[in-house]
Amino acid sequence: MDSIQKKFGENLKKIRNKQKLSREKLAEFSGLHWTYIGSVERGARNISLKNIKKLADALNIKICDLFVGINAKKNK
Repeated sequence: MDSIQKKFGENLKKIRNKQKLSREKLAEFSGLHWTYIGSVERGARNISLKNIKKLADALNIKICDLFVGINAKKNK
């Protein structure tokens, strides 16, 4: 099973590529460094809520769009 960081990163990369944005352009729009964005996309970072909002705003999407397919473990 993929970690939440890995799935989040996959979602970010998929949305970025769909919008035909480079990491550098997304970095410019979000105020984050392009290498930081790369490490998030690889699942190597546990990104903060502030930076999640910066990315969602830069991509002009809802924050929840970055969490598609990530489900909390259901209690039995």
